[in-house]
Amino acid sequence: MTTLVKRYSSFLLVLVLLGILSLFNQELGTGVFNITVMQLKEMLLVIPPIFVLLGLLDVWVPKQTMVKFMGKGSGLKGILLSLFIGSAAAGPLYGAFPVAAVFMKKGVTFSNVLIFIGAWSTTKIPMILFEFSALGAPFALTRLLIDIPGIIIISFLLTRMIGKEEIEAIHERASKQ
Repeated sequence: MTTLVKRYSSFLLVLVLLGILSLFNQELGTGVFNITVMQLKEMLLVIPPIFVLLGLLDVWVPKQTMVKFMGKGSGLKGILLSLFIGSAAAGPLYGAFPVAAVFMKKGVTFSNVLIFIGAWSTTKIPMILFEFSALGAPFALTRLLIDIPGIIIISFLLTRMIGKEEIEAIHERASKQ
């Protein structure tokens, strides 16, 4: 019981605060509750397909293949593939983290995982198409020309700043999941 309370202490605290807020301002409390329910519904629609695809990736794609294309020594090929997969992905950013964990389990380098997460968050293909149509080609291309090198530079800086031991520990935790 104590472990359960510790695990969900943040959730329980927010729930209590929401109850207190509702006592003082029922309209605001109801609004917060409705938004929370809407977000939970959205998550329940997004997360299951992501986990199904992750299961298929985990079973169908051998570790050697992932290492060959995105692992140590993959070079530019791994960077481009990480950018493409992240850009082609659909769904909110929280969907990227389980995919990143499977990538790490399969031997993808830490920098390529970071590039994948960066691409997922900033260079999604539907967003780029919208920018071309709504904001014009100069804006969309300028943003891409800034974002893509920025993602790569940040991933390599983070990889250098985080020690090899810590990166190995992250890979080890991912492989145990």
